Amino acid sequence: MAEDDYNYKKAYLREKAERDQLEVLLEDKTRKLFCANQELKEKLSMLKSQQVTIMQTDKMATLGTLSAGVAHEINNPLAYVMSNVESIKYFKPTLHSLMQISKQFIDKSISASELEAQLVKLDQETNIDFILEDLDELLGDTHEGLQRIAAIVNNLLNFARPKNNLLAMADITESLNGAIKLLANQLKSCQVECDYEELPLSYCNLSAINQVFVNILLNAKYACDLVDGKQGKIVIKLFSDEKNIYIEIADNGCGMDEQTKSHIFEPFYTTKPVGKGTGMGMAIVYNVLKEHNGSIEVESELGEGTLMRCTMPITLMPESSLN
Repeated sequence: MAEDDYNYKKAYLREKAERDQLEVLLEDKTRKLFCANQELKEKLSMLKSQQVTIMQTDKMATLGTLSAGVAHEINNPLAYVMSNVESIKYFKPTLHSLMQISKQFIDKSISASELEAQLVKLDQETNIDFILEDLDELLGDTHEGLQRIAAIVNNLLNFARPKNNLLAMADITESLNGAIKLLANQLKSCQVECDYEELPLSYCNLSAINQVFVNILLNAKYACDLVDGKQGKIVIKLFSDEKNIYIEIADNGCGMDEQTKSHIFEPFYTTKPVGKGTGMGMAIVYNVLKEHNGSIEVESELGEGTLMRCTMPITLMPESSLN
């Protein structure tokens, strides 16, 4: 009996020692997994931060490409605004005299006959009818020119602002229209055709989608410029079905061979000369679409042009993968 008790106790102690050893091993593994998980979280946060920085850097590089065209777009309305202001300044003495004569009559320092005589004299010297007709046109043109400048600057600011991850229900057509306005001067050498269907609102980051349009359109324009003696043509289609929104941008440019197609979404890959491109444009397009649970397909033949087809699911409620 004593021997049985001894053997039982021995077996119990051996099992307890093994169990304690396993618990220590499990605790050690759990601690290592926790530390590894924390490290992965930190690295993921750092990668997201770097991605935002890269996207913003690409925006600034794109703005550098657009700067000459934007300056031209602003200079045109600015020139006639300045010219109109000069004309209005020429009318200033006449308007000032009119107000002085009116004030004298109100203060009863001149009579009605004196008022009439001074007005007749002023009209003979300056032609008040011409000023009245011209002033309306000058002010109208000046207002229109300032509105154009404000719209150009607003488009630039909307594009240049850092991606803020503000997601909202929006119409992607607005983003495309903004991109086309921003690139108006760059796309002058191409015939641009737009075929829009009415799109449903979708939960998205409109600022990021705007960058998708700008990068694809700039690539299409660049491809068209490489073909001599041929009118560049870019056809943009927006349409949807019950589940997805589709964006198709086709050009009749130089096209791509299979090797180029296999690399276009790789960061820093570019076919442009040194100093002409960052190599990040299509990588950003790919990442933005992925963030929206979308995809992009490329159809291209060397010498025949390229079709970029983007697909984005219609999202009616916030999804955790988009935040």
